[in-house]
Amino acid sequence: MLTWPHAGTDWCDILDEVEPVFFDIARSVLRYQNLIVSCEDADQLARVESTLQQAIQAEELSGRLTTISAPADDTWARDHGPIAVKGRHGLALLDFSFNAWGGKFPHAKDDQLNQRLANAGGFGALPLQAVNLVLEGGSIESNGEGTILTTSECLLTPTRNPSLDRADIESALGEHLGAKRVLWLNHGYLAGDDTDSHIDTLARFYAPDGICYVSCPDPGDEHYPALNAMKEELEQFQQANGRPFQLTPLPWPEAIYDDDGERLPATYANFLIINQAILLPIYDVPQDGEAIEILAGLFPEREIIPINCRALIKQHGSLHCVTMQIPSE
Repeated sequence: MLTWPHAGTDWCDILDEVEPVFFDIARSVLRYQNLIVSCEDADQLARVESTLQQAIQAEELSGRLTTISAPADDTWARDHGPIAVKGRHGLALLDFSFNAWGGKFPHAKDDQLNQRLANAGGFGALPLQAVNLVLEGGSIESNGEGTILTTSECLLTPTRNPSLDRADIESALGEHLGAKRVLWLNHGYLAGDDTDSHIDTLARFYAPDGICYVSCPDPGDEHYPALNAMKEELEQFQQANGRPFQLTPLPWPEAIYDDDGERLPATYANFLIINQAILLPIYDVPQDGEAIEILAGLFPEREIIPINCRALIKQHGSLHCVTMQIPSE
């Protein structure tokens, strides 16, 4: 699922830079699976659909693209998109409340987007269930076997669910997502991040027993104390069987700044897993090659598709942040 950028978003001044990134992501996804694209209006939908249909026809991938006109405040589908769960009654899509990371930005249209897509048939026969809990997809990471990794700075911030404490949040994650264990990181951040330290920018499961994480080797970098403390926390975490996780550090990209001198949150942890492939954000820096090599080692049976996301981080997110996977079954 992609929510396409438009002139009414903060992307307005750099649409010519960011749209090619979205097209790269869309074309890469369509090589392997279906894609849902929501557009702001009929004119944008016609243009996006025409461009992507040309790519589909070239690859003989007919039937993979669904485009729907539905207004949105922004493009961060990872956080306003539905979260899929598979339970005893089959697959369902959970529509959690979205308040733009604690009320930082306008969000009314984003919070209604999933229902509009469902009403338009975007999710097929999959049921959409509203959940009265503020939760963003980028704030949680699951190993698929009952363990969820998250950060206390995000899930415990009072601007999301002010009446809930840590035990309440764990209970809710158990009730709605089937979490048996919640591992809380109390350290780790990226400068320029608006999300209160979403886990998908910091540490990701690459296997049920393996975690890759952002590592900062430079003691002179502002991130070194927090990310080193995060590494120590990860080393203390245990699997359900009592064994430590296999840990793989990811490269630390050289600092990237915007025109105002603000450091931007470049991270290789923000990759997307799709059918038979990994879409990996790169940033046109020397560390890109090492990141590609490491991800190829972690996912040897998948193609690694690098996508230059330097434009995306100008709005403080990256590749995983603008996408949301929807299982077919």
